[in-house]
Amino acid sequence: MGLAPGLHGANKTGRPFTGDYAGELLYSTLLNQGLVRGEYERRSDDSLRLVDCTITNAVRCVPPDNKPTSSEITTCRQFLVSQIAAMPNLKAILSLGQIAHDSICRALGIARKDHPFSHGAMHETKTLALISSYHCSRYNTNTGVLTADMFERVVRLAKEAAQT
Repeated sequence: MGLAPGLHGANKTGRPFTGDYAGELLYSTLLNQGLVRGEYERRSDDSLRLVDCTITNAVRCVPPDNKPTSSEITTCRQFLVSQIAAMPNLKAILSLGQIAHDSICRALGIARKDHPFSHGAMHETKTLALISSYHCSRYNTNTGVLTADMFERVVRLAKEAAQT
């Protein structure tokens, strides 16, 4: 789960992480882990298909300056709660960034202080595993906060948690 649709990515294409750099890293990593099939071509009508996973965002609309307000996050949480409830076999959630992580904690009704955000951290809840990662944005990769190898490891961790 990411933050929100990107102005030049999902907001234009209609598919989360499609059309921007974050999508290139995300979908290539998912392909390496066998969680997508097909080819990612930065458009929603490509041959890419998800396998045993779903991609969504904490906020449903593009926020001004890519920084959602607290009220936007809170308003959109009802949709996140509904999405989680609609997946009875859900075993793991990978949060991309602290805002997504915190929103998931609130949606699940778990205390953030007991489930702190940290890249690569995995928290077990009563029903599923919550795995946290830095967001796969160009900013994070250009500054070295997140490398492709770091991201590959955390996606693998989430996949393994979902298979248990």
